Amino acid sequence: MQGSADWVGVNYYTPFRTAAPGAADAHPEQDAYPGTAPVSFVVREPRTDIGWEVDASGLEQLLVDTHKRTGLPVLVTENGAAYPDLTLDDQDRIAYLRDHIAATQRAREAGADIRAYIVWTLLDNFEWAEGYTKTFGIVHVDPRDQTRTPKKSFDWLAEHISDSAGSAVTP
Repeated sequence: MQGSADWVGVNYYTPFRTAAPGAADAHPEQDAYPGTAPVSFVVREPRTDIGWEVDASGLEQLLVDTHKRTGLPVLVTENGAAYPDLTLDDQDRIAYLRDHIAATQRAREAGADIRAYIVWTLLDNFEWAEGYTKTFGIVHVDPRDQTRTPKKSFDWLAEHISDSAGSAVTP
């Protein structure tokens, strides 16, 4: 398979820092690897609504390392955060996206050939383990009638893309 890929996609939400079993607080992902020895994860603050640590520097490092190891163009195929959307003014999601887009740009400036950044996700949706209880979307979907309402993060992202269009760096 060596030499058969044209690009590599990266999905990034949170770093995973490990500790000896029992040396750190229990984390929902600690039993995520069936058939392996138990592992504890060290999760720092701040955290998303799903309990995942927020750390944009992890994305930057992952992108730089992936490009160096593979020599391939890299696409950020998923990146986003679940936050409780009690209102549509989701400033926490805006901060997450701002910091992770900036980390992607820093990776590009460090020499990584980044071709795309795709936000997870446009619409609130059904999450594997959480159902409709965790919302990642930049557009709220009312589960009762499917009405779609853009959140502040939608407006922020649209403005960011518009502002960046004239200054975008192309590979």
